[in-house]
Amino acid sequence: MTSLPLGLVKAVRPHQWTKNVLVFAAPVAAGTLFADGVIRNAVVAFAAFCLAAGGTYLLNDARDVDSDRRHPTKRNRPIAAGVVPVPLATALGAVLLITAVGVATLAPGDGSNYNLAYTIAAYLSLTCAYTFWLKHQPVVDIMAVAAGFVLRAIAGGAATEVPISKWFYLVTSAGALFMVVGKRQGEAAELGADAVALRPALAAYTPDFLGYLRSVSSGLLVIAYCLWAFESASTVANGNGSVFFELSVVPFLAAVLRYALLIGEGKGAEPETLVLRDRPLQIAGIAWAIIYGYGLYLA
Repeated sequence: MTSLPLGLVKAVRPHQWTKNVLVFAAPVAAGTLFADGVIRNAVVAFAAFCLAAGGTYLLNDARDVDSDRRHPTKRNRPIAAGVVPVPLATALGAVLLITAVGVATLAPGDGSNYNLAYTIAAYLSLTCAYTFWLKHQPVVDIMAVAAGFVLRAIAGGAATEVPISKWFYLVTSAGALFMVVGKRQGEAAELGADAVALRPALAAYTPDFLGYLRSVSSGLLVIAYCLWAFESASTVANGNGSVFFELSVVPFLAAVLRYALLIGEGKGAEPETLVLRDRPLQIAGIAWAIIYGYGLYLA
């Protein structure tokens, strides 16, 4: 039996906070990560999103407690298991959401720019709408979850006041959609015959339709990244680093193909766990980071 304090920690799902690393994407891609105050403000954005996500998980699990108790794995979550009372989860979730908006006002330090707070507020509005309605609407539920990832990436630019390029938006949007489609495929494979009863929206998703979405999103992701890399190679101030942007396409494509393979095997239900456990995917990601980072910061 898990104690209440440990149950509360598990209920905010700290293992899923890896998604919030996306707030560092905009300043990293812009080459301004080490500029004055950028890392500080990005960390503030990361903390704000961790609070917001934790509060959202508490409210979502409190609302879905009955269906979670019928789920083969979600029934072990602290709220569904009865370790954390529903009223306590609801109250703590509301406190975390309010705190998240308050923390967001700390970036940038002079308090003159509230774009991060506005982004957090938009994320909370989206997640609340998802909890109460959007999760039951086919296609819309996929778009809503993908939008949550995109808002994380936007938050990094808002917190650090880094201009976001059109290619950044396109790559993050296509990548988020690709990941969420894999999540739905993984959930359908994991739940089997109980999929529709536990998540009604899955009734509308045939294997052919999910395969189509996977092809469209992954194709758009690869094309958008290639165009971004080639454009960066031609516009980068230091011409010596241009070739590294082009070379970064290779490990990026390897990572996309590897992830597509894992999705096809029905392993995409928890993307944050998959990224932390699959060694070939990690190797491709590290190779991309080294090549792209060297071209942007060191070459």
